[in-house]
Amino acid sequence: MTARSAGHKQGEVEELVTRAQAGDEAAFEALVAQFSARIYNFVSRMVQDPTEAQDVAQETFVRAFQALKSFRGASSFQTWLYRIASNLAIDAARRKKRRQWDVVSLDDPVEGEDQGEVGRDFPDENMHTPAEEMERAETRRQVWEAVAELSDKLRPVIILYDLQGLSYQEVAHVLGCPMGTVKSRLFNARSQLREKLKQRMVLSPAGGPETQPETKPGKLGQA
Repeated sequence: MTARSAGHKQGEVEELVTRAQAGDEAAFEALVAQFSARIYNFVSRMVQDPTEAQDVAQETFVRAFQALKSFRGASSFQTWLYRIASNLAIDAARRKKRRQWDVVSLDDPVEGEDQGEVGRDFPDENMHTPAEEMERAETRRQVWEAVAELSDKLRPVIILYDLQGLSYQEVAHVLGCPMGTVKSRLFNARSQLREKLKQRMVLSPAGGPETQPETKPGKLGQA
């Protein structure tokens, strides 16, 4: 996306927000349609449960609608949404841990129309043989198990930056912390994630070592 097209898209969002704040329900519905896939994608990675993720995503937009007139544009509308979703998802994940639910889901989150902009650190989607597809599914399962084990402070950072594609500044706005804190948490999250994946390789069945996920420089595989 060029700077011009990105600016044009942001301008459209700002116009929809202004109209929605003035009571135009159709404008708010357009905002929901534009951001629902990304918000669901994020919360599903946070809570690791498709049903719970749908509830959290829906509640995100309910809260956004209720608080819409208080939105002043200090950050982008997308960042504001992510902040609401992050708080709700962390609460949901804590409730889930207290209930001792299983954290593993083999279902991939719905990517929606933004698929090219999110999930940057997973293996190539264009697998062909059944063996490759099984390996990819196992890799994703291992990654999600490891991500789910990260603390509530570290998990949102690695999902928002490495998987959702937000910038350091956007993540800082979402989480309400300094950019330096974001970078520190991201470093720690990547380090812990690497260790968790290494442990899974050591503990893998005798059939052979598990495959670690492919990574890109500066992302999940590199601090």
